[in-house]
Amino acid sequence: MPCWTNAIRPYQKMVIELKLLIVYCSLIIVYRSLIIEPNLTTRFAQILSAALHPLMMPTIIFAILFYLAPESIQNLELFNSSAKVGMMSLKMGLLVLIFLQTFVLPVFSIYALYRFGFIGDLKMETLADRRIPYLVTVAIYTFVAYFFTLKLQQFPEVSIIITGIAFSIAAVAIISLYWKISAHAVGVSGMLGALVGIAIKYSNNELFYPILGIILMAGFVMSARLHLNAHTPNQIMAGTFLGLTVSLLVVFISDFFI
Repeated sequence: MPCWTNAIRPYQKMVIELKLLIVYCSLIIVYRSLIIEPNLTTRFAQILSAALHPLMMPTIIFAILFYLAPESIQNLELFNSSAKVGMMSLKMGLLVLIFLQTFVLPVFSIYALYRFGFIGDLKMETLADRRIPYLVTVAIYTFVAYFFTLKLQQFPEVSIIITGIAFSIAAVAIISLYWKISAHAVGVSGMLGALVGIAIKYSNNELFYPILGIILMAGFVMSARLHLNAHTPNQIMAGTFLGLTVSLLVVFISDFFI
């Protein structure tokens, strides 16, 4: 290997760190402009809250990782070039499976709880309406993590990330027994924390613009929740802290479990 290759590595690392600094500065700017002074219409806020539901976060983050940072998932490119799921590529097949298990199944379960009278409103704006759906969702995500751990051992990072998401939901479920925390903030900040952690861990430049996009998404989602009076600023910030903390920990300690 040429000696100059080793010489430029510190500069590459500095570039990555500079980009991450830009990310954090952008987060502060978004926080001040979108969360402190929200300026959304009620209809747009409702659309954002529905379209960027916390249960959509696993699908979004794996879509980003599969197609923009596949090297962060062991064996993904190797198997994707030689395996198919029906008419779909392995990546698309996994993504569809994750969507069905982490979005469709929980949504169907929550709707069933509503139809059978266990919750009074699908918006789940009260603590009473949130407790049982959160517990059911924790059970589903635990099963999904168990499934990926046992059946798809070729991709350990997938099961670890889903396990981290399950821990976040479990924390939300426990907190919701006593206090209302923003699940939207937990979901979007958890996705942001995972991408930032992976970008640092694997020195991945390709994730820079997706991270900026997620920051903007986070600002709009949190602003929408405040505009709809669904949460207080403290509930939003608590959810942000929880999501970032759990996701970053999962990324950086994952090597101990792979």
